[in-house]
Amino acid sequence: MTAETVKRLAHECGFELAGVAPAEPLWESAWYLEWIRRGMAGEMTYLTGHRAALRCDPRSLLPSARSILCVGKLYNGPEPASTQVHPDNGRAWISRYAWGEDYHVVVRRGLDLLAAELATRVSEPFEWRAAVDAEPLLQRAYARRAGLGWIGKNCCLINQASGSWFFLGALLVSLDLEPDAPPPNRCGSCTRCLDACPTGALVPTGRSEGPSHTIDARRCISYLTIESRGEIPESLRPGVGRHVFGCDICQEVCPWNSGAPATSDPAFAARHFAPRLDWLSGLNEADFARLFRGTAIQRTGYQGLVRNLAVVLKNCR
Repeated sequence: MTAETVKRLAHECGFELAGVAPAEPLWESAWYLEWIRRGMAGEMTYLTGHRAALRCDPRSLLPSARSILCVGKLYNGPEPASTQVHPDNGRAWISRYAWGEDYHVVVRRGLDLLAAELATRVSEPFEWRAAVDAEPLLQRAYARRAGLGWIGKNCCLINQASGSWFFLGALLVSLDLEPDAPPPNRCGSCTRCLDACPTGALVPTGRSEGPSHTIDARRCISYLTIESRGEIPESLRPGVGRHVFGCDICQEVCPWNSGAPATSDPAFAARHFAPRLDWLSGLNEADFARLFRGTAIQRTGYQGLVRNLAVVLKNCR
């Protein structure tokens, strides 16, 4: 089976982007370990420790892997950006990726379907393993190698035609498929994402090769409102603004997203677009569990939402 046939199957299974990368270690592994050493992962222990070493070689997930089919699932919607919603309208902001069904479930469902379709078309037996972002794999690095896009200064994978509103997934297979080539970096001299980040989370790498910027998770609004379990540092609270779950600013200001397409997948239809602060403040723990069941918002937990709301309400006053 050719790589083009496999990518066509991926499109038929609901993925807008698809490409092939070799299942071998990448130079980005060394930079990833350096990023961890500098403490930029914060409290995200699932990125560090022994799982960090596992990310250095995809064959730690599937020893027989020879190719990685990287896919992108569009989640952008027609709703306005957070930077377009008036700050005085009494509304909070939830990151666009969490508006619909939990992407882990949707992307894995598509990957399982893709594997099943492959099995019906490949004459030789093969092994496979699906990976979303819960598995130790450098998703963006392999997606770049597979030609899906370049990694921008905002650390997102950017596709020239479709922007960056994509969930990434990967299917490791023991099949030998012809790999794609990474596209050139087209950020140029643009610094809109760097200038727009309210907490200065996008910092120079200080390296002469590879990406010019990386993300210091300890300053990122998404990390502060989702991954961190402690109090949000007082010095960073004003920058959180109205964000009660995640942040989209660095993607919203990116010129490559100015004409980004919107998804037609009902799984990502907005359930809770820019909810009112007074409504959120009135929710109890049972309400939270009922209203946000099956969405990524469950990640922060009820206590995390209460913490974030306290910061946002003070900012809005």
